[in-house]
Amino acid sequence: MSAYFAFARSSFHSQLAYRNEVWANIFGKLVQVFARVAIWQAAYAGVGAIVVEGVSLQQMVTYALLGGAVMGATRPERIIGEIGRSLKTGDVAIWLLKPLSYPLYLFANECGSFLYRLATQVIPTVAFTALFYGMLPPVSPFHAVMFIAFWALSFALLFLISALFGLVAFWLMTSFSLDWILGALLQLFSGVLVPFWFFPEPLAMIARHLPFAWIVYYPNAVYLGRLSTPEIWFHLGLGLGWAALFLAGVLWLWRRASSRITVQGG
Repeated sequence: MSAYFAFARSSFHSQLAYRNEVWANIFGKLVQVFARVAIWQAAYAGVGAIVVEGVSLQQMVTYALLGGAVMGATRPERIIGEIGRSLKTGDVAIWLLKPLSYPLYLFANECGSFLYRLATQVIPTVAFTALFYGMLPPVSPFHAVMFIAFWALSFALLFLISALFGLVAFWLMTSFSLDWILGALLQLFSGVLVPFWFFPEPLAMIARHLPFAWIVYYPNAVYLGRLSTPEIWFHLGLGLGWAALFLAGVLWLWRRASSRITVQGG
C-alpha cells in the first residue's frame, strides 16, 4: 500500500508546481458558482415566490454551493484522459510487467488530485461564496456526518464510473468523446444543475434510481434534510451496492482489456 500512497502524494505535489493555475482554477470555480446562484435567484424572482416545491431560495443557494463543491473536487475527464493517454503512448503495457494494479494506481492518483483540488479550489471557493451569499448549516450533526459519508461515496462512484468509461477506450482505441458522453450524463442525471424535486415525473423517478444521483443529488439532499433517517440509510446502502457493481465492472473490464492490449504510437 505504501506504493499507492506514494502515487497519491506525487500527484498532489506535482500539481502544486503550477501556482498560477491555482488562481486561474479558483477564478473559474467562482464564475461557475456565481452563475448557478444567479440562475436560481432569477428563477425564484420570476415566479414571485419565496418557496417553490417546499424548497426556499436559501436552500437552493446552499444546494448550488454544495453542488460545486462535490463536483469540483473530482475531474472525470482527467481520469478518462489519463487512460487514453496511457493507451496511445503504450505506457499502459508497462503495468502488466509490474506487481501493481493499474486501477488502484489510477485511484491513488485521483485521490492525490482530489486532495489538491479540495485544498486549493473547493474550500476557498465555497468559503468565499458562502460569506457573500450565506450558506445554511447541516440540519443536524447526524446529517453533517452522513453528508461526509455520502460525499466519500460520491467520490468513489464517480471514479469508478469514469474508470469504466475510460477502459472502453481499449476497444475504441481512443478516449475521444468518452468524457463528453459522461459529462452530459452527469449534467443531466447527477442533479448538479437541477435537483430532482424540480424534475417532471416519471423522469424524476428514473433519475433518483440511476447511479449518477449519488454523485450530487443525494449528498446535497442529506445535507439539507430532504431525506428522513430511514431513507438516508436505505440510499446509502443502495449507493454502496452501485459502487460494488461498478467496482466489479472495472476489475472485469481491466482483465479483459489487459489480454488484448494493442500499443499505439510506439
